[in-house]
Amino acid sequence: MDEPPLALPAGADPAEHRRVLRRAHSAFTRHGRVEGPVRAVIARSWLRCVRARVSPDCVPEVELAEAELRPYRAQHPLARVMPLFRDLVGAFAAHGSHLLAVCDARGSLLWVEGEPATMRRAERLGFVPGSRWAETAMGTNAPGTAVAVGRPVQVFGAEHFSRRVHAWTCAAAPVRDPRTGRVLGAVDITGGDGLAHPHSLAFVQAVARAAEAQLALPGALPTAAGDTLGALGQDEALLTGADGARTRLGRRHSEIMALLAHHPDGLTGEELAVELYEDESVSPVTLRAEMSRLRGLLGCRAPLSRPYRTAAPLQADFTAVTRHLAAGAVSAALQHYPGPLLPASTAPGIVRLRRRIEDQARAAVVARADVGLLTDWVCTPWGADDPDVWRALAAALPARDRQAALARVRSLDGELGAAPPRAAGRMQPLRRRATYPQPARP
Repeated sequence: MDEPPLALPAGADPAEHRRVLRRAHSAFTRHGRVEGPVRAVIARSWLRCVRARVSPDCVPEVELAEAELRPYRAQHPLARVMPLFRDLVGAFAAHGSHLLAVCDARGSLLWVEGEPATMRRAERLGFVPGSRWAETAMGTNAPGTAVAVGRPVQVFGAEHFSRRVHAWTCAAAPVRDPRTGRVLGAVDITGGDGLAHPHSLAFVQAVARAAEAQLALPGALPTAAGDTLGALGQDEALLTGADGARTRLGRRHSEIMALLAHHPDGLTGEELAVELYEDESVSPVTLRAEMSRLRGLLGCRAPLSRPYRTAAPLQADFTAVTRHLAAGAVSAALQHYPGPLLPASTAPGIVRLRRRIEDQARAAVVARADVGLLTDWVCTPWGADDPDVWRALAAALPARDRQAALARVRSLDGELGAAPPRAAGRMQPLRRRATYPQPARP
């Protein structure tokens, strides 16, 4: 770590430090200069906020309404450790007029609990279950920044990017899946100046570690009936067995396993060859050789033949995304979407499936017209050059905030030789442009 993580220097007067930070925040939001005692973790976060075009006057949006929040929260892995959070943090929060908050990996608040008067203040602020507090939505804040950087964060007063939150102090730590290391979300304590104490950061970090230890216990997290395949956002898929054994697959083997996951009833040799090879003259011997090498790698977990099919149920990350999209749970879908399917693959079947998933995700994001979801999409490598989503973002933003988005649309349309965009608010049809480098359509 490159600096002490504490928000308030030892011996500093909280009121005076708050005033100093307000001046530094004003200098940054007006002139783009980082001045005064702004910690590096906060300065980097402020810069990310600028790149994400977050306004210092931003207002939180309730992204998950009760009908969607209730089932999503119930099935979320952190639901299994909420009793632990309440036991460890609940009494502390109530005694100090603080709040316990838990968010998912996208910064959406799942639970907010605490002393009633503080809860009412938080509700007026928009710090409520279902609201989005990711950095890309509400700027620098402890739960959103903790999931963004993957480490504990304490945020004091005007270190928050949003002016609305300058009266608050918070400390949060990410909670990871002990099996995979993936960030599941964060546990947060939010309240007044008292939380700037070093003990609050150490405490919330200890709570997160305790939660991870509980999640590591046998049966704490659901175990898949068979293997799981992670193929989104990476060129080489990761196959994880029900016993936790992990195998990194080569590119061709990744394509084979992804196609068989997409076709659970199996594919004949001829069908699989058509899905795999751009050159239709590839000999059947080539496919049989690939399958032989895959059997040598996976042993009893290797695909069966006649037809080719998985030896046991295979759950793929991209099928989870498509299920969420089909159910209209766009936020949940994007949480499980780290990037396009096997992005470097030129296998015809993978190219078609990749485009289908991406088109469905983009269309759902555009249709939702939520500033947070749209901003998240254009801040990704696969969405940074997507003029349709930039155009949708411009339409969703207040008129005073949309100029930067419109400028990006004009720049991208100029690169593509497209006609100038129409006024924000009048959406043009999606052009189905791939947002990640991909081969020509077969």
